[in-house]
Amino acid sequence: MAEAHQAVGFRPSLTSDGAEVELSAPVLQEIYLSGLRSWKRHLSRFWNDFLTGVFPASPLSWLFLFSAIQLAWFLQLDPSLGLMEKIKELLPDWGGQHHGLRGVLAAALFASCLWGALIFTLHVALRLLLSYHGWLLEPHGAMSSPTKTWLALVRIFSGRHPMLFSYQRSLPRQPVPSVQDTVRKYLESVRPVLSDEDFDWTAVLAQEFLRLQASLLQWYLRLKSWWASNYVSDWWEEFVYLRSRNPLMVNSNYYMMDFLYVTPTPLQAARAGNAVHALLLYRHRLNRQEITPTLLMGMRPLCSAQYEKIFNTTRIPGVQKDYIRHLHDSQHVAVFHRGRFFRVGTHSRNSLLSPRALEQQFQRILDDPSPACPHEEHLAALTAAPRGTWAQVRTSLKTQAAEALEAVEGAAFFVSLDAEPAGLTREDPAASLDAYAHALLAGRGHDRWFDKSFTLIVFSNGKLGLSVEHSWADCPISGHMWEFTLATECFQLGYSTDGHCKGHPDPTLPQPQRLQWDLPDQIHSSISLALRGAKILSENVDCHVFPFSLFGKSFIRRCHLSSDSFIQIALQLAHFRDRGQFCLTYESAMTRLFLEGRTETVRSCTREACNFVRAMEDTEKTDPQCLTLFRVAVDKHQALLKAAMSGQGVDRHLFALYVVSRFLHLQSPFLTQVHSEQWQLSTSQIPVQQMHLFDVHNYPDYVSSGGGFGPADDHGYGVSYIFMGDDMITFHISSKKSSTKTVRQTLPSNTILLSLSRQLCPFLLP
Repeated sequence: MAEAHQAVGFRPSLTSDGAEVELSAPVLQEIYLSGLRSWKRHLSRFWNDFLTGVFPASPLSWLFLFSAIQLAWFLQLDPSLGLMEKIKELLPDWGGQHHGLRGVLAAALFASCLWGALIFTLHVALRLLLSYHGWLLEPHGAMSSPTKTWLALVRIFSGRHPMLFSYQRSLPRQPVPSVQDTVRKYLESVRPVLSDEDFDWTAVLAQEFLRLQASLLQWYLRLKSWWASNYVSDWWEEFVYLRSRNPLMVNSNYYMMDFLYVTPTPLQAARAGNAVHALLLYRHRLNRQEITPTLLMGMRPLCSAQYEKIFNTTRIPGVQKDYIRHLHDSQHVAVFHRGRFFRVGTHSRNSLLSPRALEQQFQRILDDPSPACPHEEHLAALTAAPRGTWAQVRTSLKTQAAEALEAVEGAAFFVSLDAEPAGLTREDPAASLDAYAHALLAGRGHDRWFDKSFTLIVFSNGKLGLSVEHSWADCPISGHMWEFTLATECFQLGYSTDGHCKGHPDPTLPQPQRLQWDLPDQIHSSISLALRGAKILSENVDCHVFPFSLFGKSFIRRCHLSSDSFIQIALQLAHFRDRGQFCLTYESAMTRLFLEGRTETVRSCTREACNFVRAMEDTEKTDPQCLTLFRVAVDKHQALLKAAMSGQGVDRHLFALYVVSRFLHLQSPFLTQVHSEQWQLSTSQIPVQQMHLFDVHNYPDYVSSGGGFGPADDHGYGVSYIFMGDDMITFHISSKKSSTKTVRQTLPSNTILLSLSRQLCPFLLP
């Protein structure tokens, strides 16, 4: 999603004012601390780790094993081959009066040791099985005998009824690719966008890097991969996100939309009540680990580590580096309405408030006539300011308004009750969708608390949306939560015939607490400056949303093509027709096949894709020739995507090598050039992960319309897309109005997709 912009802005040697500052910690110390942080995370959830750590076994299996050993001992059989007698000799004899107790203790100790050894064997076997990635490389719809055998073994060793974190101990660690392979793939990826002279110079720098520095940097990465949970993810979070000094708004956050064509109720307070209740139900399931882990092919588990920080999480600004503050629990939400902040409790007598009670509390806020205090209305604009500026102001704010600040930062999440309507309108569908996307991404610059893990936005006409901070997790995690929320609040909780939440109000509930901000005079000017900067940034971003309904995923699959690859090649054609040239293209791919994996970059602008685009623009090329080149381009993209998912991508490896070089104070012209690249086309597919929650055949309008993010480059596009059901694709496009090189209506356009389908359809379909 928005990570491409953060990756471009990655400058580990710069402070917020642009001055040089070297990474002073020795690289071995940093590697040691990375491993230490990994172990602390494991210890912090010791009890849950115990319950999930014994998976696929269970505590009952220990009791069964102990009972079997006792029965064998009663039948004068010794399954321990004399070990229990040895254990009894080591135990105190307590004066010879508790001989039977010593036998029971010896049996319990032996059963525990045997049980632990069996669990360890299961974990090792499952980790070895999950390290196999041959299934990724096989053609769609085909399965070799080794993969069938692998699936059968995974099914045997995986156990039944896994909890959310059950597979964490069995996931393999992300491998460090060969540095020679990474450099080769990098050179191959930039060849289509560089001139011959520039490419030759880049190849010279690459060879110099391989000869002088690569082996040393690679050694440190392999050392970290053995010691820490993941060789790159913690550095990615720190240097790409937390050390970035850019404003979060537009640059780092992304948004998620409501149902496109329906709004379950027009009552703002009712929609907020059901949505907040559904989100807290999700948090309850998360705390109890009742969320089923995501399984590819119904069998291959993905890492669940990112789920831990969905709720009760705030990104705290620092002068040079932010940090993520996560609380174990929070029993309130922070609410913003017409420039005022409120604290709304979510529990009563340790039980969750009903949707109707929450609606009542939100309605009380909507009916509250009290005005905002001076400068309170625009206070949240500080969270949209450059991070160093906000960090300095927050120090004063924490002194003068500590209680109010803690109520916001310590909330489960932030709720914004907007005073304006949003969503699709019949009068002007295109403009209304564009305004809806812009409101979710940037708002007015002062009505979102961008530091919170996410902000739930409820518009005056009952439309919903989500604004998500990016550092704590990636889009599939918040997307999973959002799918559950939409399905639960609409289909399970539901609304009465008059549009209110079901149930009855609770008149005994206290009024929502109005937060009081004692803002010192020196903060007033900072708020005004932050608001001015936020408005400039907000007004400069251009958003465009269009649903494409002439064909969708089902048509592409009938053509025996990958739907994601189809769109990626179409985007290359669209960009070429828009600009007349090719550019580096960023597509986000997940690496959650590995422990604590996050994302990798698929460089979609390949030579094969460029050959196809040129053929489409060449009037002398026949349609069958274009089709042949199209299939080659799709196959190449699929190979790159599978390599990225299996830990054999390019960019995260080069990023980690660059970080090590900075720690070692080694200057590498090659790595410096790599990390100065601009991604003029940043793309991402939003996955639909829980289709079982929606009935797309009987209720086709009740599906999420996806979300979007800001452009990674000032002269580029940000494009996300989601396959809604079988016959619709919704695109979310962003660009900068200040750019003279981007025109939002032309990338992608209906014409591009139509030309692909009409020109190639007779040859694509079997």
